[in-house]
Amino acid sequence: MAERLFIFDTTLRDGEQVPGCQLNSIEKIEVAKALEGLGVDVIEAGFPVSSPGDFQSVVEISKAVTWPTICALTRAVEKDIEVAAEALKYAKRGRIHTGIGTSDYHIKHKFNSNQDEILQRAIACVKYAKRFVEDVEFYAEDAGRTDNEYLARVVEAVIKAGATVVNIPDTTGYCLPDQYGAKIKYLIENVDGVHKAVLSTHCHNDLGMATANTIQGVLNGARQVEVTINGIGERAGNTSLEEVAMIFKSHKDTNIETNINSQKIYSISRMVSSLMNMPVQPNKAIVGRNAFAHSSGIHQDGVLKNRESYEIIDPKDVGIDDNAIVLTARSGRAALKHRLQVLGVELEQDKLDNVYGEFLKLADRKKDINDDDVLMLVGKDRTAMHRIKLEYLQVTSGVGLKPVASICLNIAGEKFEAAASGNGPVDAAIKAIKSIIHRTMTIQEFLIQAIDKGSDDMGKVHMQVEYDGNVYYGFAANTDIIAASAEAFIDAINKFVQ
Repeated sequence: MAERLFIFDTTLRDGEQVPGCQLNSIEKIEVAKALEGLGVDVIEAGFPVSSPGDFQSVVEISKAVTWPTICALTRAVEKDIEVAAEALKYAKRGRIHTGIGTSDYHIKHKFNSNQDEILQRAIACVKYAKRFVEDVEFYAEDAGRTDNEYLARVVEAVIKAGATVVNIPDTTGYCLPDQYGAKIKYLIENVDGVHKAVLSTHCHNDLGMATANTIQGVLNGARQVEVTINGIGERAGNTSLEEVAMIFKSHKDTNIETNINSQKIYSISRMVSSLMNMPVQPNKAIVGRNAFAHSSGIHQDGVLKNRESYEIIDPKDVGIDDNAIVLTARSGRAALKHRLQVLGVELEQDKLDNVYGEFLKLADRKKDINDDDVLMLVGKDRTAMHRIKLEYLQVTSGVGLKPVASICLNIAGEKFEAAASGNGPVDAAIKAIKSIIHRTMTIQEFLIQAIDKGSDDMGKVHMQVEYDGNVYYGFAANTDIIAASAEAFIDAINKFVQ
């Protein structure tokens, strides 16, 4: 009989810590429900004490989700634990995830403390959390760089204090796979009472080894993995849920199974990418645009003769329909609705009508409409409630001409017009917007990215704008890159103009 591996998804906590990827409560609930449908066992919904928004998100997700355990993160601080317990009061199954750094780097430089004191704080935080919930997970932050003998002392102590799960994070992504696997094995063999708790992996991808480390952790005895959709997360990201799920689905000889409904992987991957405005790299394993693409003639010939010649995964197993309906200007609402459902997006009829109108306009400008184009249209619809909207933009530019932009903004129903010249068409458009808004804003980062390739393709713009000492992120997509730049700037402004 196969052994059960529990999937702990931290997309809404660790994944959402990526700059510019923050979600509102409604979007978080949408993702949480999709994670429930995917079959994850635990959803880490947030860090309640960090902000009122995070607190409320944990509350609302607890109400919206039925069977997965809802987890809230804390530090080894009583106030953190109290706030987390309050946020989890509506959860059918609630878990407090508390802990402290255990490596010398953290003990000496972060806490200015010693091993004995940190050990006592670890025990105390678990005991305090047990006052509020039965299910308590302890994390030994930077366990990857923690001496194994000391780590075993900590793990043994927190299990005796009542921890039901013990998380062994490779916080900095430092470990080699054999080192991380050996660390888990050492704990299994040297911690008294280790079988009273579940050991969990939490690996970061700083050196590109997050998935490899996670797999080695599982093969050496860990039975929970902490992962994110698309591998998103701070710095280089976390272990990808889809990679771990499909590795064990493909390697049945490991005798490890998960509860993941793999056919829903692609749709939730696209949902998270769209909501967080974070593109999936084309060569990303499992869910990248090229994951099942074959350009080599030899590969194409082999796949046509037998798919398994070059594909170890059937695309349909992860929800990719290789006979997808092609969208064109002649496609109807039903075809668009079907494609959106495949991508994990459900729209009410009025919203669908709005998106369909924008879809027809785009289809008239493009030969091929791909999944990213469709998701960008849905994202554009989400900006309908913005206080500031772009009514029109006209730019005059060319060799030997001074670029000039004329613009009209709709601000809470009132229209304002302006014109400005600049060093280029985008600069002119930005200056025209600034002349209407009358705020001192600085663009700190400006990234243009083509979704696919070709001169008629949709371009995406990510913008980082500094205002009054704070940083705000804007995002837009358009076949006109100048318009996309203006819309991204306006998107950022909407974050701070009330």
